[in-house]
Amino acid sequence: MKKYAIVAVAGALLCPLLANAGSADYVYMPSVTYGEHEIDFKMGGASKADTPYESAASIGYGYGITQRWFSEIYLKYKRELNENTKFDAVEWENKFMLSEPGQYPVDVGFLLEIERPVDHDEGWEVKWGPLLQTEVGKVQLNANLLFQRSYDSAQANRMQFLYQWQAKYRWTPGFEFGFQGMGAMGDYDNWSPASAQVHKTGPAIFGKKPLGGRHAVKYNAAWLVGTTQATPDQTLRLQVEYEF
Repeated sequence: MKKYAIVAVAGALLCPLLANAGSADYVYMPSVTYGEHEIDFKMGGASKADTPYESAASIGYGYGITQRWFSEIYLKYKRELNENTKFDAVEWENKFMLSEPGQYPVDVGFLLEIERPVDHDEGWEVKWGPLLQTEVGKVQLNANLLFQRSYDSAQANRMQFLYQWQAKYRWTPGFEFGFQGMGAMGDYDNWSPASAQVHKTGPAIFGKKPLGGRHAVKYNAAWLVGTTQATPDQTLRLQVEYEF
């Protein structure tokens, strides 16, 4: 049973499924820690030949409301088209742990994320989907299959199909390494041409520094390289969390 779960997650990791991933986006984990407070900072920048440099950042506060529900509010900022950095949106992220860690060959979670842009013509952006994780020895594998759509927006739009994957080697708690990938395929039932899809992947590092009690600092960072015409040539992203 375990080997079939590994194959399933690995297959999802290698599938060319993509979403219009922002430069500060990160790979969601299915785990939840009850009673944990978190201050979360994310930032990223993307570059492409003959295109203005783009960057994004967010800061959020989260709390483990129950043993299976973690909720977090973010303030999001962005800079694009050579404009000044500006406040972009408020985001409410919710993670639900559907199985106990190790209960099944694959740990399963669920994401529900609602974003309200400053520009109300963009409507309400909703993202949802399953979060999957399994382990093979000291290697942790993650695959997230996500759907995203804007509601009550000025322009008609359809649901998009997104993906994320991650493979991480647990070397030491303070330093782990691996690879990440994320992107966008287009409409969930009618994928865009290959050149219009977004695909990026690259090396990543991770770590956690305990500070005593429930206090700790976690980090992860990645350098992602685009593999299609529609993807930035390079994306650098960083996430730092203070847990208490």
